[in-house]
Amino acid sequence: MWHLLEPLHAVVYFAPQVFEEVESLGYSTGERWPSYFALRAAPLGTPGFRQVASAFYSFSPRTVAEHIPAAWDVAAPGKVIDARTRGVDRAYRALFGGRTDSPEVAEAAALARRAAEAVHTEGRPLAAAHAESPWPQEPHLVLWQAATILREHRGDGHIAALLVADLDPVEALVSFAAIGAAPADVFASRGWSEHEWAAARERLLVRGLLNADGFATDTGSALRAEVERRTDELAAAPWRTLGDKDTERLAELLGPLWLEVLGSGMLPRTTTLGIGKV
Repeated sequence: MWHLLEPLHAVVYFAPQVFEEVESLGYSTGERWPSYFALRAAPLGTPGFRQVASAFYSFSPRTVAEHIPAAWDVAAPGKVIDARTRGVDRAYRALFGGRTDSPEVAEAAALARRAAEAVHTEGRPLAAAHAESPWPQEPHLVLWQAATILREHRGDGHIAALLVADLDPVEALVSFAAIGAAPADVFASRGWSEHEWAAARERLLVRGLLNADGFATDTGSALRAEVERRTDELAAAPWRTLGDKDTERLAELLGPLWLEVLGSGMLPRTTTLGIGKV
């Protein structure tokens, strides 16, 4: 379900329609990071860089501090959320055309909302913040919000799994690159210096999780597999609540939308998410 829902959520960070909306607020869109931090953190209120770095986990606090709290001087979080909604509305209509207002999208939205309303938000700051946002009326926007709550719920649980595995933010990235999730240079966007990356590799080498060439050992691969197992386990409650039949029906309904998003070329082919890897 994460594989199907993540691209539907991620449109918000790449769609030109969203960039246009946030640019109208005053955000620079020459690169995506000024709007990314504002768009994702806005439901938290006006957090400082330490709170955002904690919740996002994999970004260097220095990188976060380049954008937060300055983002709230550009526009208040409520205005960012409104711009986000307008942008997603326009993006979905451009991507899905007449299907946007179809009975199938309405059915998918209702099922996804049931799952999203079943999330447990204790200890999950991003899921809790997004779950507090009022639900929109239009089904396609309900679908986006449900996808967002579910992905942040999973992400919060993923951080918990990384903490249990004793992987700090940069070690989490180094170990993920080491299993081939993405080339190491893709993770440069997270803002860690070459020295910090090398130091993390050395720590993981000492723990026996990497070999001298920087690739995961069997122990390192097993630890990453355990992180993903725990992440899936912590993300399972909404789907147990929805039930197998309705979850399968939602997957069926999401398939054509997923293909439209991926087929649009809007999303990068290689990302730090490591979709398809464990």
